[in-house]
Amino acid sequence: MDHESPVSLHRLPVPGEERYVSLALVNTRFTLSHGPVDLLDDTEAAHLWLVRHELLPDRVALNGRQFGRLLGLREALRALFTAYGTAAVPPAGSLAAFNSALAAAPPTPRLDWTADGPRRAHQSDAGNPAGAALSLLAEDAAELLTGPEADQLAECAAQGCARWFLRSHAARRWCTTKCGNRVRAARAYAARKGR
Repeated sequence: MDHESPVSLHRLPVPGEERYVSLALVNTRFTLSHGPVDLLDDTEAAHLWLVRHELLPDRVALNGRQFGRLLGLREALRALFTAYGTAAVPPAGSLAAFNSALAAAPPTPRLDWTADGPRRAHQSDAGNPAGAALSLLAEDAAELLTGPEADQLAECAAQGCARWFLRSHAARRWCTTKCGNRVRAARAYAARKGR
């Protein structure tokens, strides 16, 4: 493994991130053996993350206020996921931050007509690309939390991981095999040490 490359390249993919970009957003803050990692540690990193996830055009800059709102949405999503996972009511501030992002640049409904015929579509607000990105992230999370896959949403059970994933089966407790192996190795070490 190349230790000079960004830490994000060493991260194993978490089940569900490929379908829900909001899950990928929550997982931009995690812990590795050397300590906590934040893939959105400054406006430049956040801009790159949004561009890579096709939420923001590369030519559009992200200012400090928009960066703060993105981080606020990430923390609100983490609180909403935790509330969902524990069957609790989320903190009012987290729900308000989420709803603010959802309304940041609501898409305009429209009718598109293709060779296959008419279909409903939504057009993002082109005048507020950063707001549209927040709105799309919040809409994605709302779809996850209210959709058929919501019961698969789980927090990794490995100590210190703090990532969320979609379970492929009810017995799955870890976001990646790496976390599962780490937990099993710690158990084996504790058992040997206890003898």
